[in-house]
Amino acid sequence: MDPIDARPMNQGSASNGVPRVERRRRLSPAALAVANRKVWPAYSPVVITGVVRAIDFLLIAVLGIALYFAYVAPIDGFNGRYIGVIFGIAIAAVIAFQAADIYDLQVFRKQLYQMTRLGAAWTSVFLLFIGASFFTKLGDAVSRVWLGGYFVCGLAMLLAARLVLRGYVRRWAREGRIDRRTVIIGADENGERLITALAAQDDSDINILGVFDDRADSRALETCAGKPKLGKVDDVPEFARRTRVDLVLFALPISAEGRILDMLKKLWVLPVDIRLSAHTNKLRFRPRAYSFIGDVPTLDVFKAPITDWGLVTKWLFDRIVGAALLIVLSPVLALVALAVKLDSPGPVLFKQKRFGFNNERIEVYKFRSLYHDQADPLAAKVVTKDDPRVTRVGRFIRKTSLDELPQLFNVVFKGNLSLVGPRPHAVQGSLESRRFEETVDGYFARHRVKPGITGWAQINGWRGEINNEEKIQKRVEFDLYYIENWSLLFDIYILFRTPFALLRAENAY
Repeated sequence: MDPIDARPMNQGSASNGVPRVERRRRLSPAALAVANRKVWPAYSPVVITGVVRAIDFLLIAVLGIALYFAYVAPIDGFNGRYIGVIFGIAIAAVIAFQAADIYDLQVFRKQLYQMTRLGAAWTSVFLLFIGASFFTKLGDAVSRVWLGGYFVCGLAMLLAARLVLRGYVRRWAREGRIDRRTVIIGADENGERLITALAAQDDSDINILGVFDDRADSRALETCAGKPKLGKVDDVPEFARRTRVDLVLFALPISAEGRILDMLKKLWVLPVDIRLSAHTNKLRFRPRAYSFIGDVPTLDVFKAPITDWGLVTKWLFDRIVGAALLIVLSPVLALVALAVKLDSPGPVLFKQKRFGFNNERIEVYKFRSLYHDQADPLAAKVVTKDDPRVTRVGRFIRKTSLDELPQLFNVVFKGNLSLVGPRPHAVQGSLESRRFEETVDGYFARHRVKPGITGWAQINGWRGEINNEEKIQKRVEFDLYYIENWSLLFDIYILFRTPFALLRAENAY
């Protein structure tokens, strides 16, 4: 039997009067010691370098315009040609910095290397401009004092900005915000060689938390190259839900494909990158086939969905559009709240426990649609057609999904829901006494992204009561399709289709 931690829920009960329990896998003391350490949220290196590019462009452009209006404009009046030159220099500078390879998180930590390359690139931009202005006879049209001041002040400003950036990056590194928190699968000689190879990388961002291995014999080491064995592969999903894990790295040889496939069936539901180390394999592919961690070659197996700029875009979309919807729909929210209050005694809103991102337990807001004394915060009993627990107003708002509108507060203020995503199912959701995860293989893979108020499954008719296996399978199928094909345009399309989909309310009670 697998070790299970049975935790009594603080609300609700099963239909037979026995309190339901939330069953979570018990971790080893070593794993708990790691999971209980304070962990800061991660910052995406891709987003950081992108923001630095934008800041460089803005600083260079603003400085040039400020110097122009301070020195040139009062003497010669406004000349739009200068504005074109300034933006041309700003664009050329960012391109030159990119060519000089200084837009890299590891380079941001190196003071001398970064400064010399930045100075050389900045100088080359002005030399290029001077050469171009000579051949185009533009030199007489541009103030030499302004150009010299722009070069000197710009170089000083960029060097100062890089010193500030270096301080931030070093602080983020100390806090672990830019580390890739990694677990190794395989506590044997292969695991030791992999950990040793990763530790030998200069300025590596890999932070190895520990090792997991299913074997209980002498082949599985309790300590692998100084890193503790934290448990079995079955423990990894629970471990990743209690602490931040960014990368799962297999130290097993490719020849162990049977073991690898068995383990991947357990781990692919996690919202993390999963890679197979190739450093000990004799079979070699072309370099383009590998993703390298320093000099260590790896093969990508699964990638975390919606990362980097996609995550930023979705966050902005949720906050901006969610806030706009709250304002526009505030009269509807007020009318529904009044109707619920007048229809039956009890609170207007109630909170219900649901599965959130990475299987976290969250509380979502809804308008109360059941009689208060028959409330079901855990959704332990599915609402069926003509359910006597549903109030008169509740029947209408459930059929039209108006009871879901308060979840906009989750989106805008709590941030644990998105406007679009897989619908958050109840933690006690079950079909014929079997939990959903026992009914559908890969059920928890739908939690690799943040759940949403509406989703691809809902606008395709898979909403409402789940009373047979096909309905839950179809929901998961459509949810996984959404995750694998996400884009901002896809979210906009789903959101646009949602009101029309609500007109088909045959499964909502």
